[in-house]
Amino acid sequence: MKMKIGFEVHEQLATKRKLCCDCPTNYRDAPPNTNVCPICTAMPGAKPMPPNERAVDAVIEIALMLGCDVVIDQPIYIQRKHYDYPDLPAGYQHSSTPIGVNGELVGVKIREVHLEEDPGAYDPVAGTVDFNRSGIPLVEIVTEPDMHSPEEARRFMRQLMLVLDYSGKVRPEAGTLRADTNISIEGGTRVEIKNINSTKGAYHAIKFEVMRQKGLIDRGEVILYETRAYLESQMITIPMRMKVVDFHVIPDPDIFPFIIDRAHVEAIRKRMVETPHLRERRLVKQYQISQAAAGVIVSERELADLFEAVAKQIDPKLTATWFRTRLKKVLNYMKLRAADIKFTPKQFAGLLQMVKLKRVTPEQGELVLRELVKKPAEPEKLLRKLGLAPLKRAELEAAVVKAIKENPKAVKDYLKGRKEALNFLAGKVMKLTRGRADPRRITKLLRAKLRSSKRRKKKRA
Repeated sequence: MKMKIGFEVHEQLATKRKLCCDCPTNYRDAPPNTNVCPICTAMPGAKPMPPNERAVDAVIEIALMLGCDVVIDQPIYIQRKHYDYPDLPAGYQHSSTPIGVNGELVGVKIREVHLEEDPGAYDPVAGTVDFNRSGIPLVEIVTEPDMHSPEEARRFMRQLMLVLDYSGKVRPEAGTLRADTNISIEGGTRVEIKNINSTKGAYHAIKFEVMRQKGLIDRGEVILYETRAYLESQMITIPMRMKVVDFHVIPDPDIFPFIIDRAHVEAIRKRMVETPHLRERRLVKQYQISQAAAGVIVSERELADLFEAVAKQIDPKLTATWFRTRLKKVLNYMKLRAADIKFTPKQFAGLLQMVKLKRVTPEQGELVLRELVKKPAEPEKLLRKLGLAPLKRAELEAAVVKAIKENPKAVKDYLKGRKEALNFLAGKVMKLTRGRADPRRITKLLRAKLRSSKRRKKKRA
């Protein structure tokens, strides 16, 4: 069965004041209903201020990053979108006419990008509303129904979240995303799902809804044109209300329309950051690294910035390998993001230089990296602190000879063809050298010594 999936994604913009008033936007830090004024609570006679310019510019930048055409030299209206719900004190929500149109991201067309305002936070169980959030500016991104599976939808959402993160124009806190998705099967009735606040949630909500609709079709039942809520705790959708056909949208007579000129758009285009998908493509071409490594590196803007700074000082391919494997492994283990890194590109390049010159093994280098992430210092200093001074060849040979002498059974097993015995002996050498030896050198030296021993035995025989 062919399905069509589209999104309306809303994300809070990182501005200090609300869209049409001067109230602060730190709604989580304030007691309920304290970051409010007559404007954002729609008191009689209160008139909205002109739209927050920083919010407008943020939406223009996000639209450009999504490949949209910005609507230039035409009036952009702030509209009243009417619906009756306790979180809207005025009985309508402010939403602009499109600021960007005809974009594209990972093969999904972006129909429109709008400026909108957040409603208040309604608690239906307690029957209370906190209007601290009311009026906070949002970017709204509306796609075409170009996705045809939950997996495609998840891929799009992941890439969109990465673009928004790169922009630096949305709030970094968790829980600011709200996505609505529309799903139809075989050209049938479209169903809207609300209350989605993560990429994972979108995937599970769509997966459940597709199964639900397929079940109705198989049983010959009618799919209602409705809005459903996603219950994250149970990963199901439940009826919310019949779909609203007309919101009675009109331009707000109290807010003058604004016009975006070409020069202003070009100024924003010049200062905006490179999008992650374009950066990934450039990294592959410029540094001759693999697509897989580039994909990991651009997964965080700060990680990509650090990579480029390090790659200017040391072999880019070696750098990419370490970023993709060992650095990501250490950060994940310590539950850190690239933005939390305190060491300098020069310090990381110094560590890679030691690895390149074989002054330390890759395994020892990873131990140094862990210390570098915990408490940044020069790699040489950390090397001494960890007691990982380079091992002399004579010391390594002595340890190999000792391991062979002290483990005759393992030697016999190896000579009989049991390859795992070599790993046992290598572990004994690592223990004798306190982890300072290169496992590859140990294995090579062990094989040579054991071959020599085998030849001597044959001669004696």
